[in-house]
Amino acid sequence: MNFPDPLIRGTLIKRYKRFLTDVELENGDVVVAHCANPGSMLSLLEEGAEVWLSPARNPKRKLKYTWEMIRLGDTLVGLNTSLPNAIVEEAIENDLIPELKGYETLRREVKYGKNSRIDILLESLGVPICYVEIKSVTMSRSNLMSEKHENLAEFPDSVTARGAKHLQELSDQVADGKRAMMLYLVQREDCDRFAVAADIDPTYAAALLKAKKAGVEAICYGCSVSPEAIKINRKLDIVD
Repeated sequence: MNFPDPLIRGTLIKRYKRFLTDVELENGDVVVAHCANPGSMLSLLEEGAEVWLSPARNPKRKLKYTWEMIRLGDTLVGLNTSLPNAIVEEAIENDLIPELKGYETLRREVKYGKNSRIDILLESLGVPICYVEIKSVTMSRSNLMSEKHENLAEFPDSVTARGAKHLQELSDQVADGKRAMMLYLVQREDCDRFAVAADIDPTYAAALLKAKKAGVEAICYGCSVSPEAIKINRKLDIVD
């Protein structure tokens, strides 16, 4: 997924009220950018770090910038949780996810379950419909935890009752004879493994285990991240 407009570099001052971020631009101006990430952003909020913003295309929008990524050490991390569906869609269309190859049609945000929408719905004649739920993964506690967390991406970074609900709804689709996939998308390049952060949300961890036993598939893919584009480039192992 290529960014439609050049990103703008700045320095993180602080994030506050969940969706607001103060950033100092290279010319010295301080701007308020939209933070399109409702999570805790654990391990990411390093004040003084290099950040990249996208300019708003709508001149009437109140906040003129969106916070897209942050540099932690040598690694850029994509933060915008509204982008993963487009990133995965592009990868599916280019046959970069073998587990999801061969479907004739792809639709996004299709209603299903109990007042939910599936991120991607794949369909072909003669094969079960495939429901694909996508979770954006940004957390790595390599510098916060023990050595077993080195190069490890984790989800979630806060309790997610909504995530557990989605896993149950995916299981319901499998029980109805359909295919269901939980896809974790790691928007950073310094991780080669993925795990569920059971210490943060044991209920979600238990729900994933239950869903997998019910037949829900789980896969994880990582991305290359640059100010020009975010693209899927590798598969990551899921570890316990």
